[in-house]
Amino acid sequence: MKQSTRRCLALLFVLPMALTGTTAFAAELVVSAASSLTNAFRDVARAYEAAHPETHVVLNFASSDTLMRQIVQGAPVDVFASADQAAMDQAQAQGMLAAGTRADFAANQLVLVLPASSAAHVDSLKDLLGARFKRVAWGNPASVPAGRYAQRVLERAGLANALQPRAVLAQNVRQCLDYVSRDEMDAGFVYATDAALARDRVRVALRLDSPTPITYPIAIVADTAHASDAESFRQFVLSADGQTVLAKYGFLKPP
Repeated sequence: MKQSTRRCLALLFVLPMALTGTTAFAAELVVSAASSLTNAFRDVARAYEAAHPETHVVLNFASSDTLMRQIVQGAPVDVFASADQAAMDQAQAQGMLAAGTRADFAANQLVLVLPASSAAHVDSLKDLLGARFKRVAWGNPASVPAGRYAQRVLERAGLANALQPRAVLAQNVRQCLDYVSRDEMDAGFVYATDAALARDRVRVALRLDSPTPITYPIAIVADTAHASDAESFRQFVLSADGQTVLAKYGFLKPP
């Protein structure tokens, strides 16, 4: 990619952050993290800044595939935290990761949630074929890790094709959660950590075993201008302090 193009992309990426009136720090560290990490990483960033007052952590949340594409297109990102290995694999295959910095830092579980107001009873995924479930949401498997996990679970159960006409594909896992919590969907597939944040608006009907382990990798972006700060943040996420914050939000230790 031409340098001028990368500079234009960088300006487009940073400008919205600049308009928020952020106080100037000695260093600004841009961390792109999967949508399911939103609440946990906000706390992680606050804890990191308390220990490193010279650094301000700028957080960018979206689906893992969207974040990966931003990095490939030249967005000025220092650290990438993905909700699955596939998005990180693509970033690594395109030379976007600093060698030796990739590490798993968390794990999660997929759940089926219903609106809190729903009177439906679900004993197995096959119950989703019932007339009560006209709209079922999960992330778009083409771009959302939670959607890929859900698709694999449904394929293993032999239900993927049968449920396709009822599927509403979300742009990220938080959008899927919002659909269900607003009673716009009859059911949805999200992470256990997301369901826990909305326990007053959704209820967990099933906890599901994923054919692919749900693990979260973190890595430093290869062309970071803040390699030392990026490594410091990465180490903080992997440290006991960082893991304590993640555990507070229901994240598990990676296998």
